[in-house]
Amino acid sequence: MPFEVVRETESFVSVSVYDDQPNAHQRFMEKLDACIRNHDREIEKMCNFHHQGFVDAITELLKVRADAEKLKVQVTDTNRRLQDAGKEVIAQTEEIIRCRVQQRNITTVVEKLQLCLPVLEMYSKLKEQMKVKRYYSALKTMEQLENLYLPRVSQYRFCQIMIENLPKLREEIKEISMSDLKDFLESIRKHSDRIGETAMKQAQQEKTFSTTLQKHNNVNYGRNMHLGRSKILDSKNEMTLKRTFEEDDDHDEEVLTAQDLVDFSPVYRCLHIYSVLGDGEIFENYYRKQRRKQARLVLQPQSSMHETVEGYRRYFSQIVGFFVVEDHILHVTQGLVTRTYTDELWNMALSKIIAVLRTHSSYCNDPDLVLELKNLIVVFADTLQGYGFPVNRLFDLLFEIRDQYNETLLKKWSGLFRDIFEADNYSPIPVANEEEYKIVISKFPFQDSELDKQSFPKKLPMSQSVPQIYIQVKEFIYASLKFSESLHRSSTEIDDMLRKSTNLLLTRTLSSCLQNLIKKPHIGLTELVQIIINTTHLELACKYLEDFISNITNISQVTVHTARLYGLSTFKDARHAAEGEIYTKLNQKIDEFIQIADYDWTMSESDGRASGYLMDLINFLRSTFQVFTHLPGKVAQTACMSACQHLSTSLMQMLLDTELKQISMGAIQQFNLDVIQCELFASSEPVPGFQGDTLQLAFIDLRQVRHYKKNNIFAQFRKNDRDKQKLIETVVKQLRSLVNGMSQHT
Repeated sequence: MPFEVVRETESFVSVSVYDDQPNAHQRFMEKLDACIRNHDREIEKMCNFHHQGFVDAITELLKVRADAEKLKVQVTDTNRRLQDAGKEVIAQTEEIIRCRVQQRNITTVVEKLQLCLPVLEMYSKLKEQMKVKRYYSALKTMEQLENLYLPRVSQYRFCQIMIENLPKLREEIKEISMSDLKDFLESIRKHSDRIGETAMKQAQQEKTFSTTLQKHNNVNYGRNMHLGRSKILDSKNEMTLKRTFEEDDDHDEEVLTAQDLVDFSPVYRCLHIYSVLGDGEIFENYYRKQRRKQARLVLQPQSSMHETVEGYRRYFSQIVGFFVVEDHILHVTQGLVTRTYTDELWNMALSKIIAVLRTHSSYCNDPDLVLELKNLIVVFADTLQGYGFPVNRLFDLLFEIRDQYNETLLKKWSGLFRDIFEADNYSPIPVANEEEYKIVISKFPFQDSELDKQSFPKKLPMSQSVPQIYIQVKEFIYASLKFSESLHRSSTEIDDMLRKSTNLLLTRTLSSCLQNLIKKPHIGLTELVQIIINTTHLELACKYLEDFISNITNISQVTVHTARLYGLSTFKDARHAAEGEIYTKLNQKIDEFIQIADYDWTMSESDGRASGYLMDLINFLRSTFQVFTHLPGKVAQTACMSACQHLSTSLMQMLLDTELKQISMGAIQQFNLDVIQCELFASSEPVPGFQGDTLQLAFIDLRQVRHYKKNNIFAQFRKNDRDKQKLIETVVKQLRSLVNGMSQHT
């Protein structure tokens, strides 16, 4: 009801307010008052209507007031008790909440740590690998970190730090690995000689074993012997990382291979590291460049290398060590070096080696040093051939050095021959008993059935130099053989080498020594005779030298291509020279006797006997020709004829001397006695073998001059003594013309 009144009032008010009639406001207020009064009445009515209920309610409220107070006290007490009881619950609840939050946080942390721990573990592993220098593994760890682990936790700051550090670590690894490589290169440069020495020693042992095995199985000794390539490669394939050199490591308690001396791990590491980092080509170029530089240093010889064999040994050892390392790198790495690269490097080195050896070997005058050099070259070549390097040019060089070796041998043996000739007494060798005889013939192949029949003591026809020369020729053959061994040549080639070098010894060295010996002033006629006898026996011994060479090389002399010894011509030439020297010395001796002739061309009459100088000369010739009995018949006869002719010519020249102005009858008679004595000497056959009066013909000119003198010269002296001087001059002219005519007729 009241609400309806209100609505009506509101409706009235709203209409009245907005009414535009005059006194609208007043009228509105009046109506409003009337409406209020109306409403008050309505409210009063309503309150009166509900008053009793309100009173009843108040009464009820007063009744429950006490109960409400009790209830309030109870509620307050209950609330207090509940609050007190809830405090512990609240505390526990808060603890639970806190624990739940912590648990949730822990779970979150665990989850995050489980995500980060592998990253941290890998980074820790990376640091440990860097610490122990396992750089290749460190790079692999970095790669895993970047590609797998770090992307999962990239939102964390420590991951960003790691990401920033990884490139720095890579550069550090590159620098360290390159530093290790440089240390490695420096190490093998310093110790390449030791590496090479070990490799060459292995090659020698392998060769010795092969040679022994071949001899045991009756394999041809001249067959080529090479190192087993497969065995060497097997040892390379079993190569593991080893410790580097130590300067004070001088112990040889166990046999080490050349590769055992080298720790190649720096090369492997650096190669892997640069390959992983994409700089493999840079590393390869650097390695090859550095090794080429080292090759040039290794190939550079010392100026005094040729003075000792150790200089050559160190030079070869360094080169072998260099190429052993390169060969190993070739087989255990992929692409760091190639076969083309090593072949190019070897060809360059080989040209340099050959040039060096040609230069330095030319200074070697000691055959022992040249022989040791040859042995070193053979071992050097065999070692490198075992590693697959071609060495044919080295063996070609050995043939050049062989000629030089032969030259040094010839010089050495020239001195030996001179010493033997100087020490010889040029007398037949005396042997007192059978033992001494056997000693001599054990050194020299001498056979003489007539001498064997003679009783001891006796003399062998040759002098002491003959067996000594024979022994030295055999020693020369042995020395020459030493160089021919191990040259990978057949027995036929070795036989040919020995014969050629022996021919040089005989035809050049020994021949020169004999020629010089024959020309020496102190070599007299007796010595010349003995030299002729000696050369005869040496010539006969040449066939035994040929047999000696054949026995060494096991090549029969009937082989078509077998060279012969030219000793025949050598000793024949020496004999001819000695024979000519005999003729010369005989003539010189005759001239010495003629020079002491002191004819008194004005003597009144002769002494009635031959001149003393002439008798001494004839006695000298007799004793000399007795020595010639050991010479071949033609030599003794030629010497005797030459001496008689020279004597005849010398006497003739005395008569034809331009300074001779006059000759007395007594002088002519004295000269005639001397000529007769010469004819008697010629007729006494001082050397057997002349037929008839062949030797007397040497004095036929003097005999004719004597007859002419008796028939013409003395008659002219008797007819005109006053013109004696003119007659003498005329006679001299006639004698000269007569001699010249006879010379032309002859």
